[in-house]
Amino acid sequence: MFFHKKEPIHAVKVSEANPRFAQLLLEQFGGATGELSAALQYWVQSFHVENAGIRDMLQDIAIEEFGHLEMVGKLIEAHTKNIDQTEAYKSTLFAVRGIGPHFLDSQGNAWTANYLNEGGDVVRDLRANLAAEGGARQTYEALIKLASDEGTKETLVHLLTREISHTNMFMKALDSLGKLTDPFFGNVQPDETVALYYNLSTNGNAQDDRGPWNSEPTFKYIANPLETHS
Repeated sequence: MFFHKKEPIHAVKVSEANPRFAQLLLEQFGGATGELSAALQYWVQSFHVENAGIRDMLQDIAIEEFGHLEMVGKLIEAHTKNIDQTEAYKSTLFAVRGIGPHFLDSQGNAWTANYLNEGGDVVRDLRANLAAEGGARQTYEALIKLASDEGTKETLVHLLTREISHTNMFMKALDSLGKLTDPFFGNVQPDETVALYYNLSTNGNAQDDRGPWNSEPTFKYIANPLETHS
């Protein structure tokens, strides 16, 4: 059961309409990193989860993302309303599609379910969600840099902030499962190469960079894979 409250969770105020910026905002309405993608991804994932607490979290965040979709939609509406005769408006996708949001990204590509990343395993899904929130945060940061209207910026900062909050929630959920830093999940045991790091990119005679990603005690560094397998 769903209830819709017409008052958004964060007030959306636009003082200076900018239809060209509204076209950029479509990225977060009908784009790959947009709120519709996030809301549907988390909602569908929730049906795969047996852990009641994590299922509830996914559903709560999904519903919040639907609220964010509404906020982005209101921003797009405000930036395109009552300016349909301006040259700025005529140079955008809205000249053909009409005012307000559409299920398109900023380049006019239609939204597709191919944007969704869910696979029926809670660890796999939560890790996919970290990437989804990171992508959305990056898009919001780019939009904030391009926004000139202060009310729009305020809303975008709120949306960016909540992406960070959701990232933290997903990380805590993974940690509760003991899988925040553990790369193994599933039932198939890896083979003996699981701890090997192959040095497959070289820079002439220069010394290769080393770090915890290719060093003991987690990894055995194979400096010359050709010699090892000759």
